[in-house]
Amino acid sequence: MDEADGPKANGAGGGGGKDRDTAVSERRFRFLVAGYAVSSYGTFLNMVALNLFVYETTGRALAMGLFMAVRLASGFVAGLAVGGLLARFSAKSIMLWANVGQGSVMLVLILAPESLVTGALMAVSVVIGACGTLFMVALRSSIPEMVGEDRRAWANSLSITGRSLAMVAGFASAGVVVSLVGYTAAFLLDMATFVVCAVTVALLPIAGGKGSASAVGAPGTEKAGKAGKAGKAGKAGKSEQAEKGGPRWRPVAFLALAAAPGLGLMVALRGVDAFGSSSHNAALPIYSTSLDASNPAVFVSAFWCVWALGNIGAQQVIQRYAQRTGRSVGALGFGYGTVVMSAAFIAAFAGFPLAVTAVIALIAGAADGLTEVAYTSHLQTLPATLRGHAFGLSATFENLGFGVGMILVAAALDRFSPLAVVGWSHGAAIVVAVVFLLRVAGLRRRAERTGRAGLRKEEAVEGRPDRGDRDGAEVSRG
Repeated sequence: MDEADGPKANGAGGGGGKDRDTAVSERRFRFLVAGYAVSSYGTFLNMVALNLFVYETTGRALAMGLFMAVRLASGFVAGLAVGGLLARFSAKSIMLWANVGQGSVMLVLILAPESLVTGALMAVSVVIGACGTLFMVALRSSIPEMVGEDRRAWANSLSITGRSLAMVAGFASAGVVVSLVGYTAAFLLDMATFVVCAVTVALLPIAGGKGSASAVGAPGTEKAGKAGKAGKAGKAGKSEQAEKGGPRWRPVAFLALAAAPGLGLMVALRGVDAFGSSSHNAALPIYSTSLDASNPAVFVSAFWCVWALGNIGAQQVIQRYAQRTGRSVGALGFGYGTVVMSAAFIAAFAGFPLAVTAVIALIAGAADGLTEVAYTSHLQTLPATLRGHAFGLSATFENLGFGVGMILVAAALDRFSPLAVVGWSHGAAIVVAVVFLLRVAGLRRRAERTGRAGLRKEEAVEGRPDRGDRDGAEVSRG
């Protein structure tokens, strides 16, 4: 494989050295994903346990909505700031302290006296929301440095598989854990998962962050021969900019969206997709209650389990495709996947028999997995200096879309059926996805025309006898 793990690939040993470095980097990444999956289990466990605890503590459904709103708002702000943090700190330090912060705030909640529980809950919502976004952006933006450009799709697919498994385990076990051992034990278990991930991050050498400095000589970036001078010049330029103008994360974030044609529309589609996701998340309990009022949790749990199976199955196919062809799923895959996923979620509320609905959930999960890998891999093609800002701004759009969606959807579900609400929300995502696909197709046609025109011009120039561009040996034969 080409330059799979940094500068060592250019040293003695040739292809054997590259293969060894690739194996080492992939093994380390697997350990990191294992730690990430453990902490993700804690995240999904506390999504259920904390919401139940908030309702039990306050006795008001409005408090649960406020808790979720604060959590999303914290993620929104963290998405705006994380690009600037990655320009100043290593990805490893951000991922480490994000887990330390989440574990610490859970300990605060466990030890808080009854009079301070409400304040501790608000602190938990702020820290969990912000640190979750910081960790996710730091991880995704640093994957090309960790495993190499040519292994991005594999790494993205592996991390998404770990998170999907954790989601199923977290949602499935939350009710059992809370009912059997209580909230305190559930929160201790949650804290332990963040400690495990923090230890994993601390023990592994993780590249990424600090602008492009950590990416110098890394796979898919500048060649090792230019690394020293370029790195020093980049650091000097950044320090001068920091002294003169201070932090500039906002313009850089939007510059990241302008760095590639259609990228801004792609991030916007991601935000609209998050808006659609809020609709089926809010509508599933209502729809499940209409199917079986005595035990509504059965349909919800079964739906998400089948969805996760489709997601994991898609990751396996994507990993094998990437290994066989060396290619990642492109922007078109993201657009088509969004259309299929949104259509499947709409169909899931159409009242089909349970067996058909199971197939629909499987398709929705597979399409969701495809869009996740395609989207993440596409943003990772940006330069290291812009990548963190792009992922941060993307997280901001996603949190905004999901947060606004939860408010509007909750109000709409009081007046309209789940099918109507999900249909409007995911229908908007389909419309934007079609616009995105037309945009990508137009860009590809333009690139093909430009390429053909350039080729004809080159052939015309090479055919002129008055030009000295041709090889000397060829000229001597004339």
